[in-house]
Amino acid sequence: MKFAIFGNKHQTKKSESIGKLFDAITKRGDCYAIDKSFYDFLCEEHIAQPQPQEIITDNNFTADVAISFGGDGTFLRTASRVGSKPIPVLGINAGRLGFLTATSNENIDDIIGKIHEGDYDIEQRTLIGASTNGAGLKSYPFALNEIAIMKHDSSSMITLKATINGCDTITYQADGLIVATPSGSTGYSLSVGGPIIAPEASVLTLTPIAPHSLSARPLIVGDNTSIEISVNSRSGNYLIAIDGRNESCDVSTTITIKKADYRQLIIRNRDHSFIQNLQEKLMWGADIRD
Repeated sequence: MKFAIFGNKHQTKKSESIGKLFDAITKRGDCYAIDKSFYDFLCEEHIAQPQPQEIITDNNFTADVAISFGGDGTFLRTASRVGSKPIPVLGINAGRLGFLTATSNENIDDIIGKIHEGDYDIEQRTLIGASTNGAGLKSYPFALNEIAIMKHDSSSMITLKATINGCDTITYQADGLIVATPSGSTGYSLSVGGPIIAPEASVLTLTPIAPHSLSARPLIVGDNTSIEISVNSRSGNYLIAIDGRNESCDVSTTITIKKADYRQLIIRNRDHSFIQNLQEKLMWGADIRD
């Protein structure tokens, strides 16, 4: 079995247990490839002595399983590197909250053993993609969590018009609008008042950011919905953030958001559920009086 490893290359302390992962893989006779930037980071910081079969320098790699070693941000970057390749991703949490990276780095040997033996489940998660009416976007246009349309800086609010399936138009005066998948419902969308959505639900949510109207509330639509967004801004431009990958767009650019034609494959431990994750990460339903 071959693993492709991607990691957080910015914080030394969070990568200190990476040696456990290398040992867990090699002692079972499996091999691994490692992303070049993460490899260079580990060597420069003298964190571990990786001995990969291959150094990954672009997105044209092969593997049976991709491993994201870090937090949810690292997981999202790993997902973008995997793209449409049918490679499941395992998230090992070396960050803080970790909704996508639900496996603790304390359980590395156990989870690698289960993967080696085929004792795991694969979830298929919805992705959404963005296209424009003009020049294409510079970054990878698909998101596992969310696509956010936002004002460019500290300027005044923007006006967004979201047209649903080419028919109904909703106008928001706000700092921005988030279109989130169920996976992204516990991320940026949740922080601005969006609902929590179970991963298997076939829906998307439109969540305004700091709307200038008390009647502007999150809206849940089917995931086959086409959402076309146009923006009016005093600055003449706005930001689009695709899972945190930001770029500037002119107000003449219209964004269309649709469900991708492929799904993200995510490895889940059979002993851990989405509800358990909510209870542990958000203290969901906990009574502080206990």
